Amino acid sequence: MDGHDAGDNKQSTADMTQFVQNLLQQMQNRFQTMSDSIVSKIDEMGERINELEQSINDLRTEMGVEGSSSPLTTSKKPVVPKTEEGSA
Repeated sequence: MDGHDAGDNKQSTADMTQFVQNLLQQMQNRFQTMSDSIVSKIDEMGERINELEQSINDLRTEMGVEGSSSPLTTSKKPVVPKTEEGSA
């Protein structure tokens, strides 16, 4: 192996290293963009839920049921009678 092949090999390794670094940077940028977008959507959803809760509370106040608790916190699961399955 002569010095020319070793130089080509080092250049090839440097090129590959640069390519991988660029690829990783692009992936990081895309990941950051997607992450920011997801966080933004979650914040939007939280604001919309808060607005919805406020609208529900306003409606309840208008209807005169201000003192009752939220249907979400007082709802009970329907009672389903147990059946003996598998017994013949």
